[in-house]
Amino acid sequence: MSKLANEISKTLLPGMYLPGELLQLFEWIEKKKFVIRTKDGTIGLLFNEAQMKKSRTESQREGGTSVSFHAEGNVNMKYWFRHERPDMLGRLCVIGNSGAEGSMIALWLDDAGTQKIVHMGSGSGSCMVCILAHKPVDLLRLLAIGYDEICWTDVYSKTPKEMFEREHFTVLPNIEFQEWVRARFHVTIPRRASLIVKHPAEMGDVNSPDAFCRWVEQQSGRA
Repeated sequence: MSKLANEISKTLLPGMYLPGELLQLFEWIEKKKFVIRTKDGTIGLLFNEAQMKKSRTESQREGGTSVSFHAEGNVNMKYWFRHERPDMLGRLCVIGNSGAEGSMIALWLDDAGTQKIVHMGSGSGSCMVCILAHKPVDLLRLLAIGYDEICWTDVYSKTPKEMFEREHFTVLPNIEFQEWVRARFHVTIPRRASLIVKHPAEMGDVNSPDAFCRWVEQQSGRA
């Protein structure tokens, strides 16, 4: 098991596990040396951080989707929900960041105890709250599409090219990661995120068809 996977595994809650696809992802990250070692632990990336920063101009950068993985667990969930309840905190474990403004990727146990990969918007930027992947490999397929970040709901119905034309900023695709995902898991990479994430809901959507969004609203007392 990679160092990154070992650190994240230690934060998992009863009923949770690291799927094989994520274990393989973290091994790939470590093998490529796309890691940052800090006093708090390991941070895993999908591209070389220094190269990404060096490549950045006013109109483009290299590196594909910007995302990071690290061992956070549920220690900060009471701040996100603004209250603390063991039954609620015991169903969430943060494993990474999806946006520079603080949005998170987490594991969630649904009402049946089935583990899903979910998105938790920071609230100060992104407000997206939804299931990202029912199957772990779909998270990898989503990250391989090539958006700048995956924390914005308006991204999901568009292709990266359409987003870049709108924003006048191009993110060059992470070809190495795309090829690894295709070859390793024998899957295709869709052109747009909506083919994977069916309901990119936002905070406050009490009637969302997304089960995680509805659960969050119930825990927040709005539903």
